[in-house]
Amino acid sequence: MSEKKKIILVTGSSNGIGRLTAETLARQGHHVYASMRAIDSKNAAKRDEFLKLAQDEKLMLKPIELDVRDQQSVEQAVADIISEAGRIDIVINNAGIMYVGVSESFSMQQVKEQFDTNFFGVERVTRAVLPHMRNERDGLFINISSLAGRVVFPFFAYYCASKWALEALTEGYRYELTPLGIESIIVEPGPFPSGLIGSIPDDLNTQIMDAYGEIGQIPGTMIGNFVEMFSSPDAPNTQDVADAIAGLVAKPKFQRPVRTVVGMDFGVRSLNESAAPVQEGLVQGLGLDHLAKAPADQANQVHAV
Repeated sequence: MSEKKKIILVTGSSNGIGRLTAETLARQGHHVYASMRAIDSKNAAKRDEFLKLAQDEKLMLKPIELDVRDQQSVEQAVADIISEAGRIDIVINNAGIMYVGVSESFSMQQVKEQFDTNFFGVERVTRAVLPHMRNERDGLFINISSLAGRVVFPFFAYYCASKWALEALTEGYRYELTPLGIESIIVEPGPFPSGLIGSIPDDLNTQIMDAYGEIGQIPGTMIGNFVEMFSSPDAPNTQDVADAIAGLVAKPKFQRPVRTVVGMDFGVRSLNESAAPVQEGLVQGLGLDHLAKAPADQANQVHAV
């Protein structure tokens, strides 16, 4: 499968969707760089697990340091991959955190942290890789959004806002990059035991939460319900998301959907189907619908090693 082998960067690979995606793609013969922050400290054990897996199964799977919140870290990781592999074919922007609670109880610093990872982190990685993809006139960005990027879950306001912003960014890039031979698409997972709940800060302003009375207790109940669901025998299987991403990687160029919903959808699939003609009509009305069409010399292109 040498003609199908891709050089792939996956962010946020220490656990959950990122880890399973990195492993799945490596097992399919791709050369995967599984990035995470604090690779020599907090995540050293996870780094070693990747190294052992790569050795035991003879996979092209390499853990690397990359903190999407740190510009220098992003640029260094991308430069190291280009130096070693010669190119980056696919970026899977998966790194993310999820803050849940009464919005007013979060500090402004925590609000910034939510966006710094989920939105600006994606932009940092995208900007670092884009010059290389533009030179190749080839590439694929798969940005991991959420159902919360299309509908609003109460008490998830900042998480939803960051994912709505990511959806707009991804689709905006789609129009700008398609004529250059580069794809920009979105994956929208439903609720999965991906580890996101563990990223909720524990130092929220309890005085403000108390001021909301019974309303302030709802987020804790919601989180408890999700934890219970994720620990049940019928819990959603996070591997489904990794498999969906791998399926998109395997599709021919410019035959991938803009949005892919995975798992329980709360009606988002129907919402996407209804919204697509509105978006298409807007672009057509501006006389810019050609931006969403693959270049004649790029359709169905497969980048060989």
